[in-house]
Amino acid sequence: MPTLEQLEKINSLALGVLNMSRNSLLVNMRFMDTALGRLMFAPMGSEKTSTDGEYFYYDPMYILRSYRREKEFPGRQYLHAIFHCIYRHMFIGTLVNERYWNLACDIAVENSINGLELDTVRISAVPLQNSAIQKLSGRVKYITAEMLYRYFLDNEPSESYLSALEKLFCIDDHEVWYRKDERQGAPSHSNKPQPNNNGEGESQPDQNGKNNQNGGGQDNENNDENNGNGQSQKELEQLWKDVSEYIQTALETLEQKRGTQAGGLTQNLLEVNREKYDYTAFLKKFAVMGEVMKINDDEFDYIFYTYGLQLYEKMPLIEPLEYKDVKRIREFVIAIDTSGSVSGELVQRFVQKTYNILKSSESFFSKINLHIIQCDAEIQEDVKITTQEEFDNYLKNMQLRGFGGTDFRPVFSYVNTLIKNHEFTNLKGLIYFTDGFGTFPERQPDYHTAFVYINDGYENPDVPVWAIKLVLQPEEI
Repeated sequence: MPTLEQLEKINSLALGVLNMSRNSLLVNMRFMDTALGRLMFAPMGSEKTSTDGEYFYYDPMYILRSYRREKEFPGRQYLHAIFHCIYRHMFIGTLVNERYWNLACDIAVENSINGLELDTVRISAVPLQNSAIQKLSGRVKYITAEMLYRYFLDNEPSESYLSALEKLFCIDDHEVWYRKDERQGAPSHSNKPQPNNNGEGESQPDQNGKNNQNGGGQDNENNDENNGNGQSQKELEQLWKDVSEYIQTALETLEQKRGTQAGGLTQNLLEVNREKYDYTAFLKKFAVMGEVMKINDDEFDYIFYTYGLQLYEKMPLIEPLEYKDVKRIREFVIAIDTSGSVSGELVQRFVQKTYNILKSSESFFSKINLHIIQCDAEIQEDVKITTQEEFDNYLKNMQLRGFGGTDFRPVFSYVNTLIKNHEFTNLKGLIYFTDGFGTFPERQPDYHTAFVYINDGYENPDVPVWAIKLVLQPEEI
């Protein structure tokens, strides 16, 4: 059993290794300076390292043994934890397959590190990792945690394959990501040190002489929203979001100047920093003002109404208005790209989701004029919907037609013809569901237009300046 003095010496040596590794990373990756200095070192009793977004937890003896075996390994573990934070892997909900998510995150992180080709963090497992990643690259478009996780869910891997991948890529512990409530005040973390500026930790005793994880004897309340160190999970997530966006901007600048090898890093940053869309709110932008028969409580004067009842006995002086202006979808076009590159299942899900949004929250007028147009390089079908019953019947019997090339112009020409023929009186919106690889019209139409892409990568083309571009994940439909 080592003495207290020996333990302090061991921890001091481990801290020296970690600080040296971090300084080496800072020298080689100046664009990541805001991230590399963010985590504070905290000695713990676990064999593997881990992070919760604020601390880098390590076992001093484990760090020293790792350094003796492979001097690049401690630095790689620290960089591995930093990438988890940059990609915000730990800020997740509870409804995930933990094993799949852990593995997907570790593969994405290790691939990013390998892509940097830094000698200071190159370990002996890199060739085997690259070989496994090469095989995965044939199954997923990009090696990101989100895409890998989706792949594992859709194609349940065998136990032997999972174990082999975990042995290659899982070099840290993610338990702290899922056990936030247990982590707060748990025995293994009750002596959590309060690090100083150089990352070293020193436990702070409270008024009773016991070590307090807050570092100041303060009562740690509201643990559900606080990570036990004075910062809430939302604050930590926002902090790393800012760091992540800063690094993405710095990488884009480097690419413009001299190119970069950080392909895996760039792909993951694009995924995690992409703008998230609320399709329900987006669709409501196409609503138009219209009059419906409904009591308008906002413009009803109760004073005159009750005064009339008192004065004339059951004879109100003023009646409530029986109509009001509300936003409803009256005239609308849904264009569906039925070229070979758009899958039928996604199309049906998109139409179903659009229908559900329109149907909910009084989105429809009692009479509507909705055209659902299928088109590849030419118009394949136009179905007119005037009632919810017709919409229901269309969804039940929907069949995709076409599967040729992609040309957006026929739809716009066709809709313009419908307008000239007075099929529409006040068309305000057209949503085009597509993969985006087609010919756009040269002129801006007289109605709002949006192109909705399904994100299977990051190569969706830009739309004309007059159109709205919306990128959704398959699970968002």
